Amino acid sequence: MNENPGHEVEILLVEDSADDLDLTLRALRKMNLANHIQVARDGAEALDFIFGRGDFSGRNAGRKPKLVLLDLKLPKVDGLEVLRAVKGDPLTRSIPIVVLTSSKEQSDVVESYQLGVNSYIVKPVNFAQFAESVQNLGLYWLLLNTPPNV
Repeated sequence: MNENPGHEVEILLVEDSADDLDLTLRALRKMNLANHIQVARDGAEALDFIFGRGDFSGRNAGRKPKLVLLDLKLPKVDGLEVLRAVKGDPLTRSIPIVVLTSSKEQSDVVESYQLGVNSYIVKPVNFAQFAESVQNLGLYWLLLNTPPNV
């Protein structure tokens, strides 16, 4: 599901929960940050999108998303494997990845940072807190952060 298929993707949202997906999209729309979003429902779809293969083989893989919001607990390929693949490839290593997950497991936090995650955020249970967290993420990574020109 691409919110705006004719434009460059700014955010790749990797989320398998319909409820969390809806909440995240609503929070981004509220801050007018939802114009260029690609949604992947599992880790395999996320990797296909990023690397321009499978259903996305016609996509220019050189046009990287400005931000990946990545859940860890995903079907097919889990979030840690997505993180490992993206951060392990010199062509995609500079893509900022923010883990946005319900996992508070210290081992997930440690491994995510060892693999090169840019930020790790545990999803708040409260919708208002969750919406505020997503809005702040979008504002920071899309408007304030200065990425390298790679």
